[in-house]
Formats: sequence, C-alpha cells, structure tokens
Amino acid sequence: MVMGCIYVVGFGPGSVEHITARAREAIAESSAVIGYNTYVDLLASLVADKEIVRTGMTEEVSRAQRAVDLAMGGRTVAVISSGDAGLYGMAGLVYEVLMEHGWQPGDNPTVEVIPGISAIHSCAALLGAPIMHDACTISLSDHLTPWSVIEQRLEAAAAADFVIALYNPRSGRRTRQIVEAQRILLKYRRPDTPVGLVKSAYRSRQQVVRTTLSDMLNHEIGMLTTVIIGNQSTFYYGDLMITPRGYQRKYTLGEATQRLRPKDRLKPENEPWALPQAPRQTDTHPGHHAGSGTTAPNTPRAWAEAALAQLERRADPKPALSGTPPAEAVSAIPVAHSWPNAQTQILEVAVSPGVANKKFLPSQLLVLADLAGSTGEIEYTTAHQLILRVATDDPEHVVSQLQEAGLTVLPTGDVVKVKACDFCDGEKADGIPYAETIARRLAGLSVEKELRIGYNGCAMSCYGAVTEDIGLVFRKGKFDLFLGGKTTGRNAGPGQRVAEGIPAEEMPDLLERIVQRYRQEAFPGERFHKFFARVGEIEGFSHTSQPQTIAVDSPCGS
Repeated sequence: MVMGCIYVVGFGPGSVEHITARAREAIAESSAVIGYNTYVDLLASLVADKEIVRTGMTEEVSRAQRAVDLAMGGRTVAVISSGDAGLYGMAGLVYEVLMEHGWQPGDNPTVEVIPGISAIHSCAALLGAPIMHDACTISLSDHLTPWSVIEQRLEAAAAADFVIALYNPRSGRRTRQIVEAQRILLKYRRPDTPVGLVKSAYRSRQQVVRTTLSDMLNHEIGMLTTVIIGNQSTFYYGDLMITPRGYQRKYTLGEATQRLRPKDRLKPENEPWALPQAPRQTDTHPGHHAGSGTTAPNTPRAWAEAALAQLERRADPKPALSGTPPAEAVSAIPVAHSWPNAQTQILEVAVSPGVANKKFLPSQLLVLADLAGSTGEIEYTTAHQLILRVATDDPEHVVSQLQEAGLTVLPTGDVVKVKACDFCDGEKADGIPYAETIARRLAGLSVEKELRIGYNGCAMSCYGAVTEDIGLVFRKGKFDLFLGGKTTGRNAGPGQRVAEGIPAEEMPDLLERIVQRYRQEAFPGERFHKFFARVGEIEGFSHTSQPQTIAVDSPCGS
C-alpha cells in the first residue's frame, strides 16, 4: 500500500516573503492543494501546477474530509491555512476527521503540521511591539462558540490585564459582538488604552489604524481585521504601539530621571505577572473563626481578598517623591492587581544600623516588625543588611520612620553596597570615619551589576574584603587596594592587589573615581571583575591575568 501524506501548512499573513522554507517545500512536494478560495489565490505562484480543491468560507470540514480521502488513497496533499495552521486553522479539523476513521499516529496517512506566522504576530509587527507582555487571542465569531462563553473569556482576559487580540471581530451579519467586547473592556481599561486595527496584514490592501479603546468603533472593522488591545501599561511612542516587557512604575527617591536597568527588568519585584507568595491572612472561610491564626492558602481567592483589603485601606495617593539624598534612595514597585487605578506599591529597602555598627537595638527591631505587619517581609542578607518589603501607599512615611529609629535606609538591586567589618567591636576604630565617608558617598548608587566594596579595618582581613569586587584593607592609616575579586564560581578568588600604602585621606576620592568610571563605561549586566579585565586599566592600575601572590601581613598590622 502506498503511504499518503497530509501537510497542514500555515503560510503566514499571505505575502510570499513571509512563507517559511518548509511550507514552500511541503507545497512543492504535494500533488494536490486544498484551501479556501482566497488562500489559493494568495499562493497562485506556488500552486499553478497542482490539482486545486477550492471551497468557500464555512466549508472547513469538507476540506479536511477531502484531504483525508486523497491521502488515504496514497496522495500527498497540502491543506493550507493563513497565519498558523494550529491557531483557528485546519490542523485540529484534519486530526478530528482522521480520528473518525480510527486513525492512529503512525497509520496511513502521515501528518505534518507546518507552523506559520499567526495574525497576532504579523499585526503586532506592523504596530510596533504591543504583545511584549502576556497576551491572548479571542475569536468573536459565535458560529462555533456560544456568545455566553465568549463573554466570559473577554471578562477574564480584561480583568487579568492581558493584551488581547480579537479575531473575526465583525462581519456583515455579526455586528453587535465587537460593540459588546468594547463595553466589557471599558469596565477594566482606560478609554485611552491604545488599540491597533490591522486589515490584510502584508497583503496588497493592507490597512493599519492606531486608535483608542473608546474610539475604535469609529473606524472600519471587518472579518479581515485583527484588533489588538493594549493592557494598562501599553502606550504610543509616536506611531509605535508598545507594551513594556515589565510594569515600570518603579521610582527612586532623589533621582529626577527614573530608569530600569536591563537586568533589573527580569527580577521578580519588577515582574508582577510572576505571582508573589500569597500574603498570610487570617482565615475567614466558613467553619473557621476570624483571629484563630489559621493561615489562608496560596489560592487566587487569598490573593484577591488581600488585594481588595489593600484597595479598601487606601488613603489619598501621594506622588513619587524627589529631593531625598541618593544615599537614602529607595525603590518601589506596584502589586499586580485587576483594578486599573489602584496605586498600592511594594516598598523594598535595605536597612542596617550603619556601615560599622552591626547591632540592631530592640527598639529598632520593633519598628521594623511594626512596619512589616502581618503581610510584609523582613529578609536577612549577607551584605549586613535586612531587606524590608511592605505594601504601602506612602513610602516616604515608611522611610522616615526607619530613619527616625536611627537606621540607615538604602535601595536594593544593582547598586553599590559597602560591607565593612565590625572593627573588632569598635576597639580598632581608626578606620571607621573613612568607612562611613565611603558609604555616605557611594552606597546605594545604581550600577550595571551589584558592586560590593569590602572594607577591613586591619590587616587580619577576617571579613574577607579582598574577595569582593573592590577590597580595602586599612593598615596604620593607609590602605591596600584590591580590584576584581570574585566570591563565587570555579574561578572564585581574591582581587588583584593593585596598590599598597595609599594614604587614607585619598581613598574616598580615588574610590569614587573608580566607581564612576564603572558606572559610565560598563556594558549592560557586566560585573566589575569582567569590566576591569576588559578595560585593562583603571586610575593607573593595570589588570593582569597572572595569579597574584598575596603576602600575609602580620596580625593587626604589627
């Protein structure tokens, strides 16, 4: 028996240059091509020598049946779909018809589904970058799906803040569906939400319209139109419709220009669609008593109840602050939610009793605990800091309470961190003023990748400063300087000792120049040790790849 073959071919938007090489090969190998009239016409140059089976708009089942009949007779058949054959295309129908025949994978005929560029992607490319965030497709055609189900899907997608691509939005007979879709979306989205209307993408009669959710019905929308509706963060930049990869309502006190560095965008605190750990709530489900201490589970209900509680507790929102010194800068990001105008944010700050002081007072810990409450977090870190995360509409008030308690407050993330020893519990205090000056100037400055400055108050180096990005060892009023240390990985080791005996009063200025050059010239995400190796020289100190022999100084510099 001659084995037949069915190629289910997605040929993309319709332009010849957007048809994949594999799709061309499959059509060339086929003796018959089966498709909707318009699709056959679009591929006229590729199917001229083939047996053509044409059908009308609603005859998808008959196309699949004809393909199966021919293939079971030993023919190689191409069933063509615009866009991607697996998205509102012919792939599923072909398999369903085969199943009716008792077909199993491996039986005659063989089947290959060949992917193509779907309408959501081709239309998005013409508009700019509107689907960089989570997106979904919804067909408004109720020929095969009850309208009540479509309504539920629109409600869910709108409430969850998906970017939405509407397929089959309107036809000559179906005119109310797009109107109902707009009504539902306006319940959750601003009237000025960007909307792109793309008709016949990459075809001869292509039309691209950029409009808004409230205005979109004033433009032509038909069966050949794909409607792409932005989410809460989508915006227009000139003619470009752009949805950022992450929500960027992050601000830093004391910085007039706010920017999210390349690697910052991928952190959990900047990606609200990565659901955070559910807040711990007192269980109020039936059968439980409020205040019993039972912890609510990690469920959508728990998240929703927590978000609603936050919304109900909101006072008048306050704008992002400015004017705070850089060393006291903090950053905040929004909680993911379904309410368009809610501005509740998660404040995340690094807190310590000081660069040299390692002792928290009981009163300071009580302030931290009170601010964290039952839903906040306090995390210990190896940088001699505690990280406080708390939901708040007033970050300035939280920061001021921490500072009034005598705590140092710094930003988190890719910033300069000054990590000093405890100076033998303060007994060797000569180096403390220099540590505090360096921390005051540099701690909290934004950098391409977290940069740690390790500071040892004597030659014992018991706090491991020499393995940090920049290591300082204070000895008898002078500094030894180490650059390019690495604390982790197979090549972990101390930094290169580039200088000895630098006068202490010169070190803050020298260190500031080194850090500023790294800030200005580092590649995105480039760690300091890689930067030092790449540039080869910083402030007259040359990088060497040769192993360094580190002399062991006598204890305490004696």
